[in-house]
Amino acid sequence: MSGQGQVAPLNGWSFRALIISIVLATAGYLGFSLWGGWQDVVIAFAQIGILGTLLALSMSLVNYGLRFYRWQRYLIQLGHRVSLLPSLRIYLSGFALTTTPGKAGEMFRGVLLKQRGVPFPASFAAFVSERLSDLIAIVLLTLVGLSQYPQAQGVVLIGILGIVVLLLILSSKVILMRLHTRSQRYGGRLMGLVSHSFDMLLQARRCHTPGLLALATVLSVIAWGAEALAFYWVLGWLGADISLSFAVFIYALSMLAGAISFLPGGLGSAEAVMISLLVLSGMSLPVAIAATVFIRLATLWFAVAIGLVALLKSRRGEMPIKAEESA
Repeated sequence: MSGQGQVAPLNGWSFRALIISIVLATAGYLGFSLWGGWQDVVIAFAQIGILGTLLALSMSLVNYGLRFYRWQRYLIQLGHRVSLLPSLRIYLSGFALTTTPGKAGEMFRGVLLKQRGVPFPASFAAFVSERLSDLIAIVLLTLVGLSQYPQAQGVVLIGILGIVVLLLILSSKVILMRLHTRSQRYGGRLMGLVSHSFDMLLQARRCHTPGLLALATVLSVIAWGAEALAFYWVLGWLGADISLSFAVFIYALSMLAGAISFLPGGLGSAEAVMISLLVLSGMSLPVAIAATVFIRLATLWFAVAIGLVALLKSRRGEMPIKAEESA
């Protein structure tokens, strides 16, 4: 099978360097977040307690589980059925690299899926479909409380514009096929990349039939809504008097700002928006910082930790996959 030699990035020093970079990124984030205000964060964690922490983490698991189910539906729609447990491990592996530049986690998913007969264009098509579905859900969630903070209309409009542009591109099969055909006429690595990009978009069209698009949107709204609900609970446990609709809006707008910034994991931009809106809503700065650090640990960094475990298991599982293929 072609692509068996694509596992090199998971071997040797490059893999160790990858793990070290993830650990350093996590330590750096924690150090920067706690710098100058670690006492407030510790107090906030004590207020939330073990039960509150477990509830918040459970909402994150709901988010990951629904998004994985959506991922499976995309792969099936693209004509590739991957066994449940291996597919789950591969999917979660991508979370380990959420905070690395260039969405390297998605590249690792593609490498691991390639070993199971899924070509790169298909795995990247599923990735594009995922990002579009997430964007639609986040924008819809911002509309829940947008009337309470109309100043954010510009950011939401950018998100809506991005959705419209992507849907227009995916809806035009004739244009995509023409561009794909023309790009194949030229040689060179750059034009080869362009050709593969158009091939990926052509495949992604299959993930956006009306029925699947509706299902994916519902799943995405529930998934991200679960984390927004956890955020609302955290604010309540910390004594904040913020409505559910505005808490959902703050969380969704923060995620949207992080996505628009194109920074890995939305680091920095999502936190800045979240803290600013919490302070504007009446929370003190130390408590707003503590709430933001907690929810990001319970959502983003919890995912990174799970992804790191899955990535290590994926690496150990490479040899059985090869043996399975050679058989």
